[in-house]
Amino acid sequence: MNDQAAGAALGSLAGLVVAVDGPAAAGKGTLARRLAAALGLPYLDTGLLYRATGRRVLDAGADPRDPVAAEAAARGLTPGDLARQDLRGPAADAAASAVAAIPAVRAALLDWQRDFGRRHGAVLDGRDIGTVVFPEAPVKLFVTAGDEERARRRWLELQARGVAAAPEQVLAELRARDAQDAGRSAAPMKPAADAALLDTTALDAEAAFQAAWAILRAKLPGRLG
Repeated sequence: MNDQAAGAALGSLAGLVVAVDGPAAAGKGTLARRLAAALGLPYLDTGLLYRATGRRVLDAGADPRDPVAAEAAARGLTPGDLARQDLRGPAADAAASAVAAIPAVRAALLDWQRDFGRRHGAVLDGRDIGTVVFPEAPVKLFVTAGDEERARRRWLELQARGVAAAPEQVLAELRARDAQDAGRSAAPMKPAADAALLDTTALDAEAAFQAAWAILRAKLPGRLG
């Protein structure tokens, strides 16, 4: 089903929240944006909140692992911070992962995320949407892919932006971030018990969307036509 046909088939989806979680470069952002468009729902990349927080800490010359500096940055976040052009790349990745491990930062951003989703419904992607932010979401996806494939995708993204990086370095940084995100005490990255797992290692964007749409149809019988 294409996006236009999907949208035409929708029933009432007011208030629907779809949680899309998973590690970096698994394709969850691309998939979540496409699902939001097909469902006619707002989309939020929650990772941008942590990336912007990390950037604010770096701008202040502080350490993203410093709980006081990180919490202050999170509480001072503005919509304009999410539109910055420097929220991607190794430095932003590392800073985002560091601030995301701080409980006070997660608490500061939790209400922001919940308010966004509860206003009209939404598709949100992140690492703890289905486990912490919206554990009651009726549809939860955990999107993953093999390490080497995710590293290849991230390397291609960096190349497209003109960022020089060795493939082996990208893989090492990706695995280090995975370990930090999964091992943190505050909202570790893991599938919700009732999440549908979607492995995109061998799937392109279209195939991933079709697989996810099939999951939504099964989770929401009668609501998607």
